[in-house]
Amino acid sequence: MSSARSEALPLRISEIFYSLQGETSRIGLPTVFIRLTGCPLRCTYCDTAYAFTGGQNMNLDDIITEVGGYGTRYVTVTGGEPLAQKNCIPMLSALCDAGYEVSLETSGALDIREVDKRVMKVVDIKTPASGEADKNLWENFTKLTRKDEVKLVICDEDDYQWAKQVLQEYKLTNKCNVVFSPSHEALNATQLADWVLRDKLPVRMQIQLHKILWNNSPGH
Repeated sequence: MSSARSEALPLRISEIFYSLQGETSRIGLPTVFIRLTGCPLRCTYCDTAYAFTGGQNMNLDDIITEVGGYGTRYVTVTGGEPLAQKNCIPMLSALCDAGYEVSLETSGALDIREVDKRVMKVVDIKTPASGEADKNLWENFTKLTRKDEVKLVICDEDDYQWAKQVLQEYKLTNKCNVVFSPSHEALNATQLADWVLRDKLPVRMQIQLHKILWNNSPGH
């Protein structure tokens, strides 16, 4: 990508950091995280509210140079809500072009149709207890592939029953991997595990590795 073009594609970046992937099927892999600033949602359990504002403007060349300094093949673009910035889409493609295995962590509220097909999309569907379930864009399910994942953060039994209905109505496990994750502040992980086992759900039950390793820190 030319320098002139990258200068025309600035992004507001909250932070770029190197850690182990704490979620998804890539859990445990050394990964560079690019956290974009801003989010149109206000989920009750959000642990990255610091990314709603602030950050710094960076162009694509500088972002890719910084990512390259960590020497790992895995990159996760997250937020906030990364797709709230229009230049996220070309950045994802540029990272793929640079040879990285890229994943995108996005809410279920914004259209994913333009995301590069090489990117693994992790779509976080909002449950009722999040306070943002009415923002879910259900058409996104038609754009999922087998390499993508759907994540649902479960806060209580009502959330769990709601998530089961979504699973069945949209036949999600036929489309991609599905992850159920407990909201650590609201639901005991063992309780969620017991429900998943009881109902024999074909989902991945997952807790956030980074919160176990680094004292509940969302961005280590």
